[in-house]
Amino acid sequence: MHASTLHMKGRAVLGLALAAVVETGSGDVVSSFMCGRYRRTTQEEELARLYHIPIPKQTDLPISYNIAPSQKVLTIRFNPETQQRSLDALQWGLIPHWTKDSKIAYRTINARAETVDKAPSYRQAFAKRRCLIPADGFYEWRKTAKPKLPFAIAMKDGRPFTFAGLWENWKDPESGDWLRTCTIITGEPNELVAQIHPRMPVILPEQHHAAWLGESDDGNLKSLLVPYPADQMCMWEISPRVNSPKNDDPSLCSCRASTDNN
Repeated sequence: MHASTLHMKGRAVLGLALAAVVETGSGDVVSSFMCGRYRRTTQEEELARLYHIPIPKQTDLPISYNIAPSQKVLTIRFNPETQQRSLDALQWGLIPHWTKDSKIAYRTINARAETVDKAPSYRQAFAKRRCLIPADGFYEWRKTAKPKLPFAIAMKDGRPFTFAGLWENWKDPESGDWLRTCTIITGEPNELVAQIHPRMPVILPEQHHAAWLGESDDGNLKSLLVPYPADQMCMWEISPRVNSPKNDDPSLCSCRASTDNN
């Protein structure tokens, strides 16, 4: 089986699992994740300039307003041999190198900051294979009250930012093909996101990028996994159309009501 076939097989498994509930519009599966959807609308070339990465010879992934688990996502990694950062496309849903079943990826789209250094699925990646995942915003489904409405969260000034992530290599025991996968780390919410959800993805300020990627002395990496300042972010209710990954257009971010942390 070729790598591309393996990728499609993995996506099909996760896609069917998601569609079972998401397509009904209930949002139950999506809202059970800590961070199950986000958007990346900044082009690769601009991200390369922003985060000090050699500009890719060709772009690999188009922008998306509705990135979902099992899809290829853009990541930033550091190569200790070349001493350079790179933009790489990895499949969202980490498959630990030791597992024989790729279906575990459905349960590993997020890693908890509190246990990321001890959990069997993540501890080796936390020690050796950390990455950044660029985004322009993310979506959460309200869990603090009914109904479970979707909200968009972004920076007030509209700038892109990066999630703390981990990546892993996995070799298919049947085909021998290699697959690179990743996960987004989540932790306690800031005061803004706490209004709707008990968790949020960990956003790393640029001053911590070098340490997280392993370019400088690591120090206490877990101390970096804290809520991003709420006063720099905004949040607004959006259309339930975001429930389906098939909907991928700018109107998903249309504002119904706005909340920020003034």
